[in-house]
Amino acid sequence: MLRAIELAARGRTSPNPMVGAVVVKRGKIVGEGYHSRAGNPHAEIEALKRAGGKARSADLYVNLEPCCHFGRTPPCTDAIIQAGIKRVFFGMKDPNPQVSGKGLRALKAHGIIVVSGVLKEKCMKLNEAFVKVIQTGMPFVILKTAMSLDGKIATRSKDSRWISGELARKHVHKIRNFVDAIMVGTETVLKDNPRLTCRLETRSVKHPVRIILDRRNRIPLTANVFKNSRSQPVIYVTGPEISSARRKALEGKRVEILNSKCGKNGFQIKALLKELAKREMNSILIEGGSVLNASVFRAGVVDRVVAFISPILIGGSQAPGFLGGPGVLKVSDAIKLKNIEVIKIGEDLMVEATPCSVE
Repeated sequence: MLRAIELAARGRTSPNPMVGAVVVKRGKIVGEGYHSRAGNPHAEIEALKRAGGKARSADLYVNLEPCCHFGRTPPCTDAIIQAGIKRVFFGMKDPNPQVSGKGLRALKAHGIIVVSGVLKEKCMKLNEAFVKVIQTGMPFVILKTAMSLDGKIATRSKDSRWISGELARKHVHKIRNFVDAIMVGTETVLKDNPRLTCRLETRSVKHPVRIILDRRNRIPLTANVFKNSRSQPVIYVTGPEISSARRKALEGKRVEILNSKCGKNGFQIKALLKELAKREMNSILIEGGSVLNASVFRAGVVDRVVAFISPILIGGSQAPGFLGGPGVLKVSDAIKLKNIEVIKIGEDLMVEATPCSVE
């Protein structure tokens, strides 16, 4: 199953799940494959194709329950049955109501032995974004930040280049390569003028959609985030008031404009994220400043925090911290984190954690 998971991670399949499959006969791998992208053949089909006649009476290992319905591709259960597979081992049930449990039953109905729950936790983590969207209609949200040891994300002059080291910054691009979209706010664009691209030296680079929050239409049209919008889509999120001239100029750059609901404290984050999920964005990376960070935490939508902590001290009461807003009054009210992992990347520490409010 570990090999199936390893293969699955190669795919860029969103909004579909990542799936890998391995055909084993007499203890040897005779065929393997993975789902490369939405619309392409599924992992089981690729593995069976490579196994050929050796698939008869063999075992199939797959990290997700095989599909049994017609979507962009035919059902995998039909191919498994026709190939003469004897046993199927899968990691987790497909949360999609079109499949959940039905694939298992279809295989059993044809005399195939089915074993589920193999390395279930690893399989669940691999497709956590897909699972969340199916179950809640909300994307999986990762909040990334880079800070000094004393919790500052910039100096009092708003200089932030570079707090984290080169290796840590390269790792951020690896994260970008796996998410569907990056979200930033107005201040981040005005101060840093980022491109928000994925810069990796590999053929399998996927540039995420750039989501720009600009309620008051303050970002200049010459900003880097509006460049190359034909090859790397941009969704410009604004309030109800946008001039016809600005709208026309943005549309001329092939920028999609999304008028989102606003409250007195800014955008209604949950409503915005639900709309983005409808647009097949399963995972979103927040790379904003203290204001946006506070907004998404206040909305209770953060699924994972990835913090890069640099061995430097910035100091100063006017230097912004990781979380803006009023903060909590009591330590007992602080946001608590769990599932904490710490990895050293170059001179920096990368801390990954899950807010305790997330099940």
